[in-house]
Amino acid sequence: MLMPKRVKHRKQQRGRRKGLALRGSAIHFGQYGLQAVEPAWVTDRQLEAARVAMTRYIKRGGKVWLRVFPDKPVTAKPAETRMGKGKGVPDHWVAVIKPGRILFEMEGIDEATAQEAMRLANSKLPVKTRFIQRSETVQG
Repeated sequence: MLMPKRVKHRKQQRGRRKGLALRGSAIHFGQYGLQAVEPAWVTDRQLEAARVAMTRYIKRGGKVWLRVFPDKPVTAKPAETRMGKGKGVPDHWVAVIKPGRILFEMEGIDEATAQEAMRLANSKLPVKTRFIQRSETVQG
């Protein structure tokens, strides 16, 4: 699964998911993109499942870019544990997604194939998304 090689701090606070994506809201690498419409935490497993679904559908034609990386640790305490005794151990990693963020980019295939591949990827993600092309992206 995707995770950072090393981090400065082992545990992080949850933070807030308000606001729009300031960076990563325009297509830079490919021709087509999958853009988040709502905020969410996307886990490393969900990103990998979406990537695999997409690449399997396009059958090694074209190129896919993953534009987000799960670099936030989420902690969990064991089941049936009493309250207190500190914060749990890191359980999995998530990427913080804000509205407007590009999750995946793709090029080298026709639009209909790209749209279907992105639809398959969208079904693996916990966030509402939309299919966009390079000409549609708006800076700002």
